[in-house]
Amino acid sequence: MAQHLQKGFEAERLAGDWLISKGYCLIASNFRYRHAEIDLILTHNGILVFVEVKFRSGLNFGHPEEFVDYRKKQLIIRGADHFIHLKDWHRDIRFDIVSVSKDPDGNFTYYHFEDAFY
Repeated sequence: MAQHLQKGFEAERLAGDWLISKGYCLIASNFRYRHAEIDLILTHNGILVFVEVKFRSGLNFGHPEEFVDYRKKQLIIRGADHFIHLKDWHRDIRFDIVSVSKDPDGNFTYYHFEDAFY
């Protein structure tokens, strides 16, 4: 597996663990529907939360959350719509972004953008 993909999967795992420590309940990870992939699907306070995780080991090219473009958002929404129908979910949903950064000392920083798009 390519190193950048390995780092991405590790960031998704770290972000999932971090959200679980904040009271979220993990439902699925790496959910795929056609061309869409949703990194994490969790519940929190009765809300189904679809999370895109973005990782950068440096901020030279911008903050991780800046790399969730219009096309990516549309794919996530389509995948979420399919998941909602599969699970027959009739309550609230939300789309979040978790930005994971790693500083030169190897420390991770998490930023959680709730209700980031729709």
